[in-house]
Amino acid sequence: MIPHKTARGAAAMERLKVFEGVPPPYDHVKRVVVPQALRVLRLKPGRKYCTVGRLSHEVGWKYQDVVARLEERRKVKGAAYYARKKAARRQLSDATKSAKVDEKTKEQLAGYGY
Repeated sequence: MIPHKTARGAAAMERLKVFEGVPPPYDHVKRVVVPQALRVLRLKPGRKYCTVGRLSHEVGWKYQDVVARLEERRKVKGAAYYARKKAARRQLSDATKSAKVDEKTKEQLAGYGY
């Protein structure tokens, strides 16, 4: 709990930023996973847990189904992106294996870090 009636608490509340979804500078950045924050690693098996979406829905938030639908779309797009990425990686691997490069060029490329 924040002591919002004190000067310190009021200043803290003014500094607080809350976003629904991902804020604009970060919505086009690749999302990452923080392993230290994963529920499966932090909680013992059998412990109860809750999600912000469920809690918000219980107190009147009306967009749980919208977020679930958007999350499904995001997963489909992510799967398609991963399939394209895997195909491109496989194509690059095949091209590097089948490329015929002489020894002098290989030495020069190794000097550049390839």
